[in-house]
Amino acid sequence: MKFSSQSTSGSRGGGCTLVIMAKAPKPGVVKTRLAQSLPIEAVVELYRCLLDDTMALARSLGDVDVAIMCPVSDVEDLSRVVGDAIPIVAQSGDGLAAGLTSVFAHFAAAGHRRIVAFNSDSPHLPVSVLNSAFQALGQSDVVIGPTHDGGYYLVGAKAPHAGLFPGGGLGTTNAYEALLTRVRALGLSVSLTDPFYDIDVADDLTRLAGELRSVPARAPRTAQWLMEWRKAMPPEQRGGGR
Repeated sequence: MKFSSQSTSGSRGGGCTLVIMAKAPKPGVVKTRLAQSLPIEAVVELYRCLLDDTMALARSLGDVDVAIMCPVSDVEDLSRVVGDAIPIVAQSGDGLAAGLTSVFAHFAAAGHRRIVAFNSDSPHLPVSVLNSAFQALGQSDVVIGPTHDGGYYLVGAKAPHAGLFPGGGLGTTNAYEALLTRVRALGLSVSLTDPFYDIDVADDLTRLAGELRSVPARAPRTAQWLMEWRKAMPPEQRGGGR
């Protein structure tokens, strides 16, 4: 798999890579907590929109290489969804911890000097935050983007660090603190980007829908899906806002 060797401008320097952590949009696999509030088919459709808008956000960086990391079993299905737009790399092992470990091992070995792993359900993140993550790696070993619910939406590093993602605790409400504890235990310097939120539960989706009604260009496919979904709901379930 080839990546361009173009250098980045400004203070970031060359060798920057944004890796989207993704799954194939299959029922019962993606956004499982949302399935408590939405039909499973709707959850899959929503995830496809989130992923499409996340890829568009990543490509808007322009001077950063973009790739997708996913489980081996999802490569074929994701390839049909993504096409040739973004290279897809299969992770080694199962689970998010294995996926994150694979990101830094794979891309550091390929010569990429600043690597940021980014979730696939925060396409509404301001692009300036992604830029700040790469800039932070100029001074720090690790950069983390914490979520309001105790997790994190991105993590970046300049090299693989053994033991940084040992498994267990990822995807839970203490994932950020657990990662920060490991960073400090390894003697690594760390920077933080602005706290943000991803889309895990119905309240997150309600918040996103409200924001995208005002600024749909931040995630246009997701905004369109949410608008159509809201119109299809009974009036008493639509909630507030116009």
